[in-house]
Amino acid sequence: MKLTWYGHATFSLQTADAKIFVDPFLEGNPSWDGGWEKPAEGVSHILLTHGHDDHIGVTVKMAQKTGATVVAPYEIIQFLTAEGLPEDQGSPINHSGTVAFDAFRVTCWPALHSSSTFRDGKTIYLGNPTGLVVEPKGEDEATVYFSGDTGIFSDMALIDEVHKPKIGIVCIGDRLTMGPKLAAMACRRYFNFDKVVPSHYGTFEFLSGTAEAFKDEMNGSDTEVVVPTVGRLVEI
Repeated sequence: MKLTWYGHATFSLQTADAKIFVDPFLEGNPSWDGGWEKPAEGVSHILLTHGHDDHIGVTVKMAQKTGATVVAPYEIIQFLTAEGLPEDQGSPINHSGTVAFDAFRVTCWPALHSSSTFRDGKTIYLGNPTGLVVEPKGEDEATVYFSGDTGIFSDMALIDEVHKPKIGIVCIGDRLTMGPKLAAMACRRYFNFDKVVPSHYGTFEFLSGTAEAFKDEMNGSDTEVVVPTVGRLVEI
């Protein structure tokens, strides 16, 4: 599989038979100034972990351009449909639910966070924040856990028990999510990743967590820490 990080918590994941975008924050992202049209080429599915604007991003425009199926909590699908997402492209999901496609299946798990947006002077509730497990159906393709924005919680152990993900995409930015210390604790205590990729850092000044600090906290672990360069594809 191939992974590209676009800064913050925005990733594309290319499997043998799908190109999946997760939380496409491609406009207003301080780490990415390359637009959204080229990254959108060939996208078949868009997965959203929660409703904050730095995660919903350009979902509607990307879906309209590509015809991609959007998988997100039910309230987000309702909201995006009102914003212009074609009705037949929305695929709602919620905690413990799985949606199966030809190329992969995705299961929704809890995350300790919030989920909303702000329009016309009002905060709009957008369902439960989530983490997502992607299980490609291709031979020898690893299962991937996207933590979404979350704090550490002991039921992460259930995610490992059920899915045994070998790749973790884990938030480390602190203040709004786990920082490097708690993210490393989650990886060490609750998961058995072969590789882990830090996420949700380096974009806004108040996100103090760094990849270097996370690597230090993971020192001595059997898990390899992979820190991609923004916009550069890596094999995982």
